[in-house]
Amino acid sequence: MFIDYETFRMRADALLHRIAEQCQAAGRKPQEVTLLPVTKTHPAAAAEYAARYGLAAVGENRVQEAVDKRAQTQAAVRWELIGHLQSNKAKLATAHFGRIQSVDSEKLLDVLDRAAGELGRKLPVLLQINAGNDPAKFGAEPADAPRLLELALAKPHLQIDGLMTIAPLAEDPAVARRTFANLRTIRDQLAARSGAPLRELSMGMSGDWAAAIAEGSTLVRIGSALYGPRP
Repeated sequence: MFIDYETFRMRADALLHRIAEQCQAAGRKPQEVTLLPVTKTHPAAAAEYAARYGLAAVGENRVQEAVDKRAQTQAAVRWELIGHLQSNKAKLATAHFGRIQSVDSEKLLDVLDRAAGELGRKLPVLLQINAGNDPAKFGAEPADAPRLLELALAKPHLQIDGLMTIAPLAEDPAVARRTFANLRTIRDQLAARSGAPLRELSMGMSGDWAAAIAEGSTLVRIGSALYGPRP
């Protein structure tokens, strides 16, 4: 059985309070960090809860799941794709998502740019970098990041907002923290080299968001801490 709105509200209040505390500990302002509720595998009501609470966007891992949920709800939120995107789903994703966080290849850049052009829109994206050098994770290799950004900035129908990463699964919390620090360093180097601000650093999930904030995350992707375990 899915949680009720009051449970969601209490969890969101508590989480935002903890985020504010972590920001203070890191010498940062709470408004520098956005909470992105991840509605993956949860019903359409999960997006409605986020909208009712006043959150601007929700994150989904799968294109078709988001398309189906959008059809079931009038929730006034932006939908962001945070899961791996296959190029054959890129056109559908461009039509349904406000931003795509998982762009990790030249081929995907080409297809998304073309699809956005056909729709007459400029599509915000994040470049996904495998900052933890984890063979189990998607994302461009750190060494390939400069070329990927150069290609991305040349696309007329794409808006490059920043970078995204997923930390490796590890019992040692230092692994996640090193991953996030690495992404921040990559971002700083790319921004200095290209002149693009790359303001967004999407990193941190339910189990490691505090370390992500300490290392400069601007957006934490939280599912289970808000909605409970996935069904």
